[in-house]
Amino acid sequence: MRITPDLSTARWRKSSYSDGQQGGECVEVADSFPGTVPVRDSKSTTGPVLLLDRAAWQTFINGVKDGSL
Repeated sequence: MRITPDLSTARWRKSSYSDGQQGGECVEVADSFPGTVPVRDSKSTTGPVLLLDRAAWQTFINGVKDGSL
């Protein structure tokens, strides 16, 4: 059984590349959740949160960096 982490005290961060010049379209991630990377839309901070395992998050980051996404 997977337990959903309590995100009420999560400290969210945006990419340093997000400067608002692109319409503010960005995701935020929260650190300090072992094995899980919570991700949310920065424009909808009370909306849903996607919980990714570390391997899926790294695959996403690699795809962004290499231009395949």
